Amino acid sequence: MARVKIGVIGTGTIAQFHLDAYARNPEAELVAVADMNLDRARAAADAFGARRAYADPAELLADPEVEAVSICTWNDSHTRWAIAAVQAGKHVLVEKPMSRTPEEAAELQRVVEGSDRILQVGFVRRHSPNAQVLKTFIDNGDLGEVYYARASLIRRAGNPGGWFADKSISGGGPLIDIGVHVVDLCWYLMGSPTAVTVSANAYTRLGNRSNVTTLPRYTVSDYDPTTNSVEDMVNALVRFDNGASMLLEVSYSLHAVRDSIDVSVFGDKGGAQLEPELEIAAERYGSIVNQIPQIASRTFEMDPGFPNEIANFIDTIQGRAQSVAPVAHGAQITRILAAIYASAEAGAEIRL
Repeated sequence: MARVKIGVIGTGTIAQFHLDAYARNPEAELVAVADMNLDRARAAADAFGARRAYADPAELLADPEVEAVSICTWNDSHTRWAIAAVQAGKHVLVEKPMSRTPEEAAELQRVVEGSDRILQVGFVRRHSPNAQVLKTFIDNGDLGEVYYARASLIRRAGNPGGWFADKSISGGGPLIDIGVHVVDLCWYLMGSPTAVTVSANAYTRLGNRSNVTTLPRYTVSDYDPTTNSVEDMVNALVRFDNGASMLLEVSYSLHAVRDSIDVSVFGDKGGAQLEPELEIAAERYGSIVNQIPQIASRTFEMDPGFPNEIANFIDTIQGRAQSVAPVAHGAQITRILAAIYASAEAGAEIRL
């Protein structure tokens, strides 16, 4: 089968993971890279073996050789470029968040479902080895009916600044940036139930904590310590139509004693902690037994997931698999995130 010819829009940090995964995939062929800075586009094209570089994504989408694209731009243009790509006849892998608002997500879903193109959402954590193994256990009934999940991702001083800290571009702070990963993982492992109510709080007490200089942090190239319009942290309780619930907490800035992550799901036959390593609790012969599946990677690293994500995208395009993260899932997660923000702003529980 012929290799799928790929274009990548954007050359930032996340785009580098996409470019590397495509370059390593024997069934993908990098054709073009686009970035608003043509020098960056050319540098990325040269580094990963793409033949062409564009300063305008519209030029890449007009390239007849490109069959599929990864969209790795700022959040405010994800939906716009995804719609343009589908309308140009391309398959799409769009980074998370797929959209900033439910309205954007609904429009994108309408366009995709009215076409014969595939749109996959960049929920890369679904593709990590530990998540894949746990999903197999859940699908085979080892945990029974999953009725509760805990999603926590805490950074003490982890605001990247720049466009991440500009709500007009990003759509929000830690919830929409990093919280989306743990929310999505729990929701996916719970069987993707429909959210019915949300009660949430958002806080803006500490800002970007640029005064903290003793801890390492990732900052974007346009970082400005004086600029920040996003929340510090969010907590929420989400209830679903099947009676299940999810407890969430996520922060860029919190006076915690350490950075931490906890992604756990609980059923009536067993439970599991996915992060920081996969461990499954079950009852056996009157005893509670903790099981640790032996897999290659059990950490919350991004790297192992990207090759699997790209492979799933290519396999779906070629008709060998179904997308692990279809457009409908992206729309549902956008709806949940928007409801969390809305509840926090209203100071009350809301019904979706």
